[in-house]
Amino acid sequence: MTEPEPIVRMRGIGKYFPGVKALDGVDFRLLPGEVHALMGENGAGKSTLIKVLTGVHPADEGEIELAGRPVAFSSPLAAQRAGISTVYQEINLCPNLSVAENIVAGRQRRRFGFIRWREVRRRAAELMARLDVDVDVSAPLAAYSPAVQQMVAIARALDIDARVLVLDEPTSSLDAGEVERLFGVMRRLRDEGIAILFVSHFLDQVYAIADRMTILRDGRLVGEYRTSELSQVELVAKMVGRDIERPAAPARARRRPENGTGNGNGNGRSARPLVEAEGLGRSGAISPFTLTIPEGEVVGLAGLLGSGRTELARLLFGADHADTGTVRVGGETVHLRSPRAAIRHRIAFCPENRRADGLVDDLSVRENIVLAMQAARGWSRPLPRRRQDELVERFISALDIRPADPDRPVRTLSGGNQQKVLLARWLIMEPRLLILDEPTRGIDVGAKAEIERLVAELSAQGMAVLFISAELEEVLRLSHRVGVLRDRTLVARLDNDGSLTTDALMRAIASGAAS
Repeated sequence: MTEPEPIVRMRGIGKYFPGVKALDGVDFRLLPGEVHALMGENGAGKSTLIKVLTGVHPADEGEIELAGRPVAFSSPLAAQRAGISTVYQEINLCPNLSVAENIVAGRQRRRFGFIRWREVRRRAAELMARLDVDVDVSAPLAAYSPAVQQMVAIARALDIDARVLVLDEPTSSLDAGEVERLFGVMRRLRDEGIAILFVSHFLDQVYAIADRMTILRDGRLVGEYRTSELSQVELVAKMVGRDIERPAAPARARRRPENGTGNGNGNGRSARPLVEAEGLGRSGAISPFTLTIPEGEVVGLAGLLGSGRTELARLLFGADHADTGTVRVGGETVHLRSPRAAIRHRIAFCPENRRADGLVDDLSVRENIVLAMQAARGWSRPLPRRRQDELVERFISALDIRPADPDRPVRTLSGGNQQKVLLARWLIMEPRLLILDEPTRGIDVGAKAEIERLVAELSAQGMAVLFISAELEEVLRLSHRVGVLRDRTLVARLDNDGSLTTDALMRAIASGAAS
């Protein structure tokens, strides 16, 4: 079968930023009627390549062809007008406007200066029906789930007669059913001849939907492959350029014997409870729960989206106020009425949304790393610059933060390196309990392995860790114990003694009890 001519062809693309060559002679092609995955570690150049294609950044070297004709887009709007539309991970829509208004915003048909609302709603309904989504297009967008909002963003892209659809991490906030629904839409669009560029860190999803893939590493092209001809192991090796060493079931290897003669950190003492929550709860957020987190252990939290995992973590960090129950830290009853109070008891929290709730985009790597220490010290007593340099240099090196430039704006770092900056901020404080809410979400496999390894090492050194992840395999890999949440209730507390499986966790989530 003869291969069609590419709808997009990029040759020798180079892109420079101050002190960084983000893309180095990259070739890329996208065929009509295919789903093409763009793969690589964070910092590999994926986002930069997409931004060059869609007119966000001009290419410093190379050329771009669209349907065989040279193009050079000066803006995303110019790319859209040419038929290239992008749907980003963080949906850029207006929740206060209706579905129809979001789909046609800026392109409303008018008559005698007045918007033809009946025609707007009809067009919006046609586009949503094309995606097999039945919604009231006159209702506010905010009334619908993130999955429906994702479909609205795709419908808006199709309204400009897109020939190329770029989907940047579209599944990051969707559950399994919603992902499959999106994939059904993608397959229909592919069959209609639309070329889809798909960016995702979920390898199973890539193999479920992508026809071909292009792999980048360190701003260079590794190669283009048919998905069916490249195993996941081979893909990972090509992405990272090395064999990845994951912690070999660290939790299970260090499990405390039943007689209590070890504590999981290898020092031969029985594990002492560090944090004990009893009857802790918050109305409308999470039912009262009892949970113990021992020193030197990783306690994992498993559950579906919306099950209450984050709500539990926020109570233990004082970000939300409990209505009921008590908390003891080191045997002492404490009142965690604010994050400042939690920090005083050496409790640290890395939130799920690191951009919105963790990092300060406008500050440098250095300023973000020392932020918590400076806040604890008091803003009237600035941390000496020499001390800042010493701490920042140590943690940039220890966590392999790249680029290793403390004065670089943190917003310019890849997602994995931003996560490391947030970890460094709290590790400087030498916490007794480190709460990690989805620390590996949206980062590449290499950075994920590094963070998993770090968690295992911190636990071995005696730190208590509360680890939250939607990936059950990851929870099992790292945790000594697992708390299972369902419908905002802690329904089971399970020892990870080597016999615990993902199937058992799923049964506990589904049934609301340990099996």
